[in-house]
Amino acid sequence: MGARTKARKRAADILFESEQRTVDPLVLLQDRVIEPHTEASVPQYAVDLVEGVVAHRERIDELLETYSRDWTLARMPAVDRALLRIGVFEILYCADVPDAVAVDEAVDLARRLSTDESPGFVNGLLGRVLEIKPTLLD
Repeated sequence: MGARTKARKRAADILFESEQRTVDPLVLLQDRVIEPHTEASVPQYAVDLVEGVVAHRERIDELLETYSRDWTLARMPAVDRALLRIGVFEILYCADVPDAVAVDEAVDLARRLSTDESPGFVNGLLGRVLEIKPTLLD
């Protein structure tokens, strides 16, 4: 598993845990960053992802709600929400990440971490965001 893949998984873990525990993701992130270098350490790219998702969460969630067919954010599995938020953040705000990589990484993590239906759902929803991306950029 590549360094960025591990960072994406770590970011998803933090976003998921913060939601499950109803803790601010930035507070949880800070707690994880100050832990000694162990398996629980947080790579810088994971920090960037969590901070970016939090900074743009309102817009990201608006897009997910708008373009997910028949699925509200609350109805989505929590792991899928975290992965979709990271995927949308990378697609819209990370110029150094090719769109296809952002989608593939989110789908691969959904395959490993979520339900059998999740990879297709994540792929379809991120695909819709990609289709409209040119209309979203300033």
